[in-house]
Amino acid sequence: MFYVNRNNYAYIILRKTDFAIENGSYFAYNLLTKTNKGLHRMLTTQEVRSKFCEYFKKLKHAHIPSSSVVPLDDPSLLFTNAGMNQFKDVFLGKSIRDYNRAVSCQKCIRAGGKHNDLENVGHTARHLTFFEMLGNFSFGDYFKKDAIDFAWSVSTEIFKIPDEKIFPTVFEKDDEAFELWTKYVPAHKITKMGEKDNFWSMGETGPCGPCTELYYDLGKEFGDFSSPLQDTEGNRFLEFWNLVFMQFNKKVDGTQELLPKPSVDTGAGLERVMCLIQGKESLFEIDLMRHIISGIEKVSKKTYDFHDPVFAPCFRVIADHLRCLAFAISDGAQPGNIERGYVLRKVLRRAVRYGKQLGFDRPFLSDILPYLIEIMGPDYPELLLSKTKIEEIFEQEEEAFFRTLKRGGNLLNQIVEESKAHHKVLSGNDAFKLKDTYGLPFDEILLFAKDYGFSVDTNEYERLEKEAKEKSKAAHKEVVHMHKENVYLDFLEKHAHECTFIRNPNTPQEAKILGLLVDGQFVDALNVGQVGIILTDKTPFYAEMGGQVGDTGKIFNDRGTFTVTDCTSPYKGIIAHVGKLESGVLSIKDHVVMEVDFDRRQKIANNHTATHILHWALRRVLGEQARQAGSIVDQNHLRFDFYHHKALTFDEIRTIEELVNEKIRQNLPIQSYEMPYQEAKDRKDIIQFFGEKYSAHVRVIDIDFSKELCGGTHTSMTGNIGYFRLEKESSIAQGIRRIEAITGKKAEEFSYLFEDRLHKLADKLKIVPAKLEERFDRVLEEAKEFEKELKNLQKHQLHLLAKSLEKNELPSKLKYCVQSVTVSSGLLKTLADELAKELPTGVIALLCIDNEKAHLLIRVSSDLIQKGIKANELLQLALKDIEGNGGGKPDSAQGAGKNIQNSPKALNTIIAHLS
Repeated sequence: MFYVNRNNYAYIILRKTDFAIENGSYFAYNLLTKTNKGLHRMLTTQEVRSKFCEYFKKLKHAHIPSSSVVPLDDPSLLFTNAGMNQFKDVFLGKSIRDYNRAVSCQKCIRAGGKHNDLENVGHTARHLTFFEMLGNFSFGDYFKKDAIDFAWSVSTEIFKIPDEKIFPTVFEKDDEAFELWTKYVPAHKITKMGEKDNFWSMGETGPCGPCTELYYDLGKEFGDFSSPLQDTEGNRFLEFWNLVFMQFNKKVDGTQELLPKPSVDTGAGLERVMCLIQGKESLFEIDLMRHIISGIEKVSKKTYDFHDPVFAPCFRVIADHLRCLAFAISDGAQPGNIERGYVLRKVLRRAVRYGKQLGFDRPFLSDILPYLIEIMGPDYPELLLSKTKIEEIFEQEEEAFFRTLKRGGNLLNQIVEESKAHHKVLSGNDAFKLKDTYGLPFDEILLFAKDYGFSVDTNEYERLEKEAKEKSKAAHKEVVHMHKENVYLDFLEKHAHECTFIRNPNTPQEAKILGLLVDGQFVDALNVGQVGIILTDKTPFYAEMGGQVGDTGKIFNDRGTFTVTDCTSPYKGIIAHVGKLESGVLSIKDHVVMEVDFDRRQKIANNHTATHILHWALRRVLGEQARQAGSIVDQNHLRFDFYHHKALTFDEIRTIEELVNEKIRQNLPIQSYEMPYQEAKDRKDIIQFFGEKYSAHVRVIDIDFSKELCGGTHTSMTGNIGYFRLEKESSIAQGIRRIEAITGKKAEEFSYLFEDRLHKLADKLKIVPAKLEERFDRVLEEAKEFEKELKNLQKHQLHLLAKSLEKNELPSKLKYCVQSVTVSSGLLKTLADELAKELPTGVIALLCIDNEKAHLLIRVSSDLIQKGIKANELLQLALKDIEGNGGGKPDSAQGAGKNIQNSPKALNTIIAHLS
């Protein structure tokens, strides 16, 4: 038990060893606050996360689950870094949802690009790579008054922050927000700030508006500042909640006009809020982080001391980086060599380096992972579903990096040795390579260099590091927001009617034309030959969505015929029939017949149902972490992307095909029904994708053994699919695999193709197909015998060649054989071995021309190495002549160069140096 006195509040913190209660599936640290009324238990992070969302759900906010930290549908981001990311299309007017207010707790990662504070994490009180962002949002519903009322209520009633500790700031020209805050705090506590701090814009043009921020006063012991405006470093006044009021539309000329539907976007960092609730001076001291740190203590068998300047940062770095990596991997990312994979690998290697300081000399992150799952798994089940995958990736990456660290240490010694010949200066390029490639900290490199008594070219090192950061920023683009008028929004408001989709029509349907577009502009009529878009009040055509392609077919009446070549949904509530008017004329308000190409639709439906069965089979064979990462379904084939970190084996592919075809043969019925999303998201038997944008009501495709949320078209019975074959399995990105498959007649043709190939091979060998394996084994044995004979023959020829090569001797009695030979580069080593038998003491240098390059191999006997003659040094001299590169050791070195013409010169250089 220990006490913390902060801001005139006394806190008693009971460790698990003193007193603990079971909270859900994990033991929570119990934080008690001592007041005049006695001891009260403070809220845990899990409780605050839940209470925040429940508060806004009671106020008619749709509770939207966190989107993935890997924004695969937004190429402008490496990682999701703000709560508003998943609502970006709504704020930009590109789509609408069936709710106009929302609440979320968003997983965020900031570890690259503009928000790159990686090197600070673990050494400061406030920096994290992974954090959670609480937020409530209004899309043209409530505005400043309600947003401020909600923020005050949550801050004082849920966060339990004392009134006198809250200091709001407002934009200096926002008198409305200032006045609204006077309801809760005295005017002198409200600070007006400039555009830099309290005005937010999506970009150079588009939605923008003032914001108001809530600050917490940590007390006089943190500074004599009287307001956040004076406290520029944020030492005393800690910002914990930002409310953005999207009120204006900024034009190209800089002027601002009022938006017809102003919106609200708020964000409060959960970890920062917990610091205030639990009376902590560091994000790493809240209950959630301390639980993970306790796991590090157990695994490392070392005790965490907050004030220890050497080891405390190690615990904090590992705790933070573990969260970042586990959540990123569970959402489909994976350490790699480019973009987000490069960032994650850098984060993992940093965790390993600090783990090394705690004494770890083998992979350890998987041993700490259960503590993270224990405390965050109840709210983020994807962690548990991906546990095996996370552990495997941790193991692979850590083992590789531990080997790299060992090589890096050896390389450092080699570089130091070479630097002695360069005025005892280690180049900035070598230093940067050791840090960036091998993960050796720069301070550690400086210490090594100091031990050898020479300096490091820090100027060159800093230049290279700056260039690397600029490249990182370029790869990690910020959200680029554009405000664009949507031609469909006015159309929807005019008709007050969304297009009704008739899901399972058995016959052509009648509809009414409500809109016609040519080149993006509304017209009154379509004339023969024109390409355009038809909008109707209802349609049997499925619009491309969720990976399923749009329907094709015809729209016609007695006046004209329109061929539909594609069907899309460019805006929520709009179904656009794209095509060409083949004959006649069609006009606004015409009544038409809509006829889908049902044969094509049936093939698409079969393939779509097959993707659901394939998804089920993948999870059965590979584990629950093999979740969908995207799909495309058309009439010809299906393409299914899924999260998995390694290629499928032949046996896995065979098992997957067998499972899918078994379900097809069972001819099971496919059912579909709708339910509220709030009900569906709590159903463990319904597959849903973390981070997907679901409506308030969702559709379930139920095949008994597989239940998924899906809006696409499906076949009625699994037997309609006929047959399933997997054509190809490949990698499309780090940690993401792709399966391409076919069904029905195409799958049969695929099988026949393999049979045809077998019969052709059998015919060529003049045997029946059943004997192919036996004949193939015999051919392999014969090939091995031929290869063995060829090697013996080559060895004999090389032996004869070695005997015939000229052995020379210098006046110094040094024997050498430096010659050009006519062999392939792959045989140089064997020839040198044979020649060494003829010349046991001396220098051997052999050069051959192969693949338009001059290949050079040098050997030096051990007695000559003692006299200072080294193969690697001779090689470097000769490589200058042939413009090549290579390396080796004092006894043996090898390289190649592109300047073939200078081959004789290279050999003469070696002889001259020996002389």
